[in-house]
Amino acid sequence: MNADSLPKVKSSGRNALLIGTGMLLSRLIGLVRERIFAHYFGNSEAADAFKAALRIPNLLQNLFGEGALSSSFIPVYARLLATGEEEEANRVARVIGSILALTMSILVLAGILATPYLIALIAPGFEGVKRDYTIRMVRVLFPGVGILVLSAWCLGILNSHRRFFLPYAAPVLWNAAMIATLLAFGGKGKLYPFAEIVAWGAVAGSLLQFAVQIPSALHLAGRFRFELETVSANVRTVMRNFAPSLGSRGVNQLSSYVDSILASFLPTGAVAALAYAQTVYLLPVSLFGMSISSAELPEMSSQLGTGEAVAAALRQRLQAALQRVAFYIVPSVAAFLALGDSIMSVLYQSGKFTRNDAMYVWEVLAGATVGLLAATLGRLYTSAFWALRDTRTPLRFAIIRVVLTTGLGWFLAFPVPRWLGIPAALGLVGLTVSAGMAGWVEFTLLRFAMNRKIGKTGLPLSYTARLWCAAVGAAALAFAFKLWTTALPPLISGAVVLGFYGALYFGITALLRLPEATRLLQSVRRLL
Repeated sequence: MNADSLPKVKSSGRNALLIGTGMLLSRLIGLVRERIFAHYFGNSEAADAFKAALRIPNLLQNLFGEGALSSSFIPVYARLLATGEEEEANRVARVIGSILALTMSILVLAGILATPYLIALIAPGFEGVKRDYTIRMVRVLFPGVGILVLSAWCLGILNSHRRFFLPYAAPVLWNAAMIATLLAFGGKGKLYPFAEIVAWGAVAGSLLQFAVQIPSALHLAGRFRFELETVSANVRTVMRNFAPSLGSRGVNQLSSYVDSILASFLPTGAVAALAYAQTVYLLPVSLFGMSISSAELPEMSSQLGTGEAVAAALRQRLQAALQRVAFYIVPSVAAFLALGDSIMSVLYQSGKFTRNDAMYVWEVLAGATVGLLAATLGRLYTSAFWALRDTRTPLRFAIIRVVLTTGLGWFLAFPVPRWLGIPAALGLVGLTVSAGMAGWVEFTLLRFAMNRKIGKTGLPLSYTARLWCAAVGAAALAFAFKLWTTALPPLISGAVVLGFYGALYFGITALLRLPEATRLLQSVRRLL
């Protein structure tokens, strides 16, 4: 197939920008929330309890929410819209929404009743008051997370209609509710009761996040009425694809929960430190990996034509998206490794969160960074599989990753620190390193399998080399500059160093004439 005969490919750049902007707002206010939380709780036992409690009901959100629902619902719904079958699309949306609401009601009730048993599975190292308050907070949080799952249904409808900003900016309200709770009640009592109040603030935020999306979703999908049926072939397709999608999300969550279980046996502060590090780690994953892959999913799912034409379009979309993601993730990797202490100081160092805490969380973040590029690029390949209505292949590879993570995680978290004679708390670093190593194995398998389906894809070697040269060079200069700012307050020093690094990286990539840097500069000039 020559270049002239390739299918026309609609750019998803604007959609990715809208998603990224929404996520950026959400993540920024989320970082503000985490900084305020760290100010009041630090790496205390109450912080451990709250972070563990938040993870348990979040299992529902992560299993049934955006990932699993998007992979099964959006490809079917978006294709029906692309072929002009709007009435059938709306009926599918009603049925899936009804099934989801019923399922969530049952699971939330079951989760509240089974919370003590869940604590034994998720945080077996918790005892006494720490365990009791974790149970209380989980029971508070469960209903709110059930509401957030319904928000994912709204997201699927809005994304399929190319309405991207609202669903990804809506979590701002969830974070804002928690911030308001922290500021209103912070410093007025003991930490455990305060943490329980913050959990109620999270539930209020869940209601706000759902309420701001549902009017637009109903406007696009038509009047909602409760409707259960599995006769429709399209509904059956969604349900059939949902099962392996749920399994894939379940496997991913299992990996996260294995980390929490192992961390609960490490010294006090490990669970909270893991959560702080993951918040930072997920920032580039969300802003660049998720934004671009989420924008690509409805476009990939809407491709029509012969098998060869669809494969060609997917190759084009993947190649362009891989380069866009790498342009932002490679410098993120360099920054996390070289300047992580500055990042942690800017975000968290305040009140009970000390300089030592910042250094510890940096070490944990550095371990996780090993797999950052693989995790973000892997999301694009997973979206391509979903667009092809293949949700089973990503599931198989996710299982392999979790098995590797579990085995390596235990080995690097417990035996290795004892053999090396290093503090037990550093076992948490080994835990995050293991996840990064396993992430590369999963990414390699995803790329190989997709290349067999649609042809060769991947980052060009010359492009990758120029990216790494720019990132490493900028990071080295910024690290040297950081040594001259140690006398400044942490917040100012960190902000100056990170700004210097960002300017260096974009300047070097512009001199190297990388297309993403050129487009970024053109966008800035248009704004000015």
